[in-house]
Amino acid sequence: MTDRTPTLITRAAAAQAPLPPGRLSALALSHGSMELRWYAPDGHDPQTPHDRDEVYIVVSGTGWFVRGAERVAFGPGDALFVAAHDVHRFEDFTPDFATWVIFYGPVGGEGP
Repeated sequence: MTDRTPTLITRAAAAQAPLPPGRLSALALSHGSMELRWYAPDGHDPQTPHDRDEVYIVVSGTGWFVRGAERVAFGPGDALFVAAHDVHRFEDFTPDFATWVIFYGPVGGEGP
């Protein structure tokens, strides 16, 4: 049996992928419980908490990431973790901001 999961997902292909109705990010890859998505908000970040754990890997741009009471600066190459149901958002980001977002694990998160 051959694995049909793509080996390479380019930034360019992800940036061109359509946004599904009701979603803020485009699906680039799905494998088991993991989803790799492309997120590039325009001007502000309207997202609400998610029901699974997630990791962001910043591709371009800079700004501030808020998770609960924490506020940290971010830039290209940085990774940011958010547990399921945590309130979070990107703020004051540059127009070129884009990030991979990886959702994984069960609904409710994996826990500590």
